[in-house]
Amino acid sequence: MTTSLHGPAEASPASPRSRRALVAGSVGNFIEWYEFGVYGYFATIIAANFFTPEGGSDVEALVKTYASFALAFFFRPVGAALFGRVGDRIGRRPTLIIVVLLMTGATTLIGLLPTYATLGSAAPWLLTLLRAVQGLSAGGEFGGAVSIMTEFAPPGRRGLYGSWQSFTVALGLLGGAATAALLATVLTADQLDSWGWRVPFLLTLPMGLGALWLRLRLDETPAFLQDREERTASAGSPADATRPAGATRPAGATTRETVKAIALGAGRLMGWSAAGYTFLVVMPSYLQSVLDATFRQALIATVVANLGFAAAIIPAGALSDRIGRRAVMTSGAVLAAVLAFPLLNVLQDASVPAAAKGCAVLAAGAVVGLMAGPGPAMLAEMFPTHVRYTGLGLAYALSNAVFSGCAGLIITETIKRTGNIDIPAYYVGVICAVSVFALATLRGDDHRRALRDR
Repeated sequence: MTTSLHGPAEASPASPRSRRALVAGSVGNFIEWYEFGVYGYFATIIAANFFTPEGGSDVEALVKTYASFALAFFFRPVGAALFGRVGDRIGRRPTLIIVVLLMTGATTLIGLLPTYATLGSAAPWLLTLLRAVQGLSAGGEFGGAVSIMTEFAPPGRRGLYGSWQSFTVALGLLGGAATAALLATVLTADQLDSWGWRVPFLLTLPMGLGALWLRLRLDETPAFLQDREERTASAGSPADATRPAGATRPAGATTRETVKAIALGAGRLMGWSAAGYTFLVVMPSYLQSVLDATFRQALIATVVANLGFAAAIIPAGALSDRIGRRAVMTSGAVLAAVLAFPLLNVLQDASVPAAAKGCAVLAAGAVVGLMAGPGPAMLAEMFPTHVRYTGLGLAYALSNAVFSGCAGLIITETIKRTGNIDIPAYYVGVICAVSVFALATLRGDDHRRALRDR
């Protein structure tokens, strides 16, 4: 393992290749989270169009919609393993081109799908199939995007560069919310229910073509090229005959070490996953179905929360380059656990002024940003080059599958069964509290160490 240190004072200026990698890595991530946000924001309308046969209840349809939402997240680890393996073998660039094509195609087709009223019971199954394809491609997106961002990052700036991955999450969610809010403003409720909900999905096509163009111009990372050269050289050495099957380099991480790092990485991210999806994606449906807010009110609250999220991410990533990932991410997890109930109670209290509620959701988003900013760099620093795409992609995908993808389903179903409207606060508080213990295992100087290129 390389142990040379790069302190903040040694931060180097960005090269044109570094900036190009930042943009190419960010744009696909924007599309991914734009779509996932749109699906969450239009969950009640999608439920009515695809999961509400005659006689079915709205709550039951919403639960089924979130089940489809969760299913896509459980395909993320599959995609992370599949495309991560490809990305660690043939390169970050070609793999990221493949995943953006899959994401764009699947999302565009959702905008063209016939509804239950037109196609019958086949409609929800086709929607679920496309969600599965989205999950596969999204699973391959994160590992590749973070790999190229951090491997191209100048010394002392990995936290800042990695934070752009999380920042484009915020931009994607904001883009989806803004599109939904605009449509809710210019269209009638009937127009939105019948065809307006399709527009945000169809807009993915031109965005995806733009992302494809950027990724075709992307260079392969120097770290991957060096690692491939060393693996090729070591494969022809006499020691290769005694190497275990599947091993590529004598000094590489063992399967056991990689699996352990993946599990630990997922634990460090679980607070971010749970709080992020609860506050930023599930909240619109919660406000509508539980607190009787209008669609527009719910979207405005979500936009404000995502603004707080976006505003905190890049400063948090840059700060982690100076004081460490552990300090910044642990602060975010502790604040989320402590503030979950007060923030939710403010939203539930009808006597609280709208401005105070706005401040509450803004703060909720900012707290998530403290975890999201340093998170990508923290994961990249856990894995050597030859398993980085796979390792960090799987850690992120597993955490999201369990704690993000299931958030809407768990919260909605538990409220339905118990009638307890504080369930979102319990969900965030408990998971963030557990995540603090995993974050405590981070070393304080990881941000100063070179990436593991062994």
